[in-house]
Amino acid sequence: MKFYPNGAVPEQANMYFVYGDGGTGKTSLTKQFRGNKMLFSFDLSTNVIRGDRDTSVVQIESSDAPTIQATVTKWLTKALRTDEYDVIILDNVTALQNLVLENIDGASKDGRQNYQKLQLWFRQLGTALKESNKTIYATAHQIDNGGDGLGENGRFAADMNEKTFNAFTSMFDVVGRIYIKDGIHLIDLDPENGNHAKNRLDDRKLIEAGDLIQQKLKEVI
Repeated sequence: MKFYPNGAVPEQANMYFVYGDGGTGKTSLTKQFRGNKMLFSFDLSTNVIRGDRDTSVVQIESSDAPTIQATVTKWLTKALRTDEYDVIILDNVTALQNLVLENIDGASKDGRQNYQKLQLWFRQLGTALKESNKTIYATAHQIDNGGDGLGENGRFAADMNEKTFNAFTSMFDVVGRIYIKDGIHLIDLDPENGNHAKNRLDDRKLIEAGDLIQQKLKEVI
């Protein structure tokens, strides 16, 4: 535990979490981040960053599945402790969650306890990312709760166990849903819409995806 008297809390790097359907541009957003990047690919969707000389990739393969927690912890710890990387990217957390849960389920038949272990592992992961003071970008798939009169509000969520999502993203400054409307890639950051969203960095509620990490930009009307 650390004590910071009189508001002397040190400035921390920002953390971003974006979820959405496949093909909406989640992985492409990595190009906005400046500095050397380490990208952890959990769903093998690395074509869009092929040739990016500032991005190193750790690609999880099927043979890693039985030891996914230890494998991720090992590689992530190395990336967080070195000054070589400025940005850490986790793409796609939905796939990571499913791999971790499968391992936990295989070790125990107590479903409720297994989900508690899942939530704890992701909370510890989020805490390690936050304490590293590196810029963090994570992605996830989305789930559609269906129309049924809901419209857009409250209809969409990240494709994760709800409590696991809350445990992990509590550390993040920005959570938003990326989608395409009239050919424009947009990110919803407004929690009042009822979808998973928040923005602790500024007052923007709806932005063009290309403006995610820029500081002073006009809001989309």
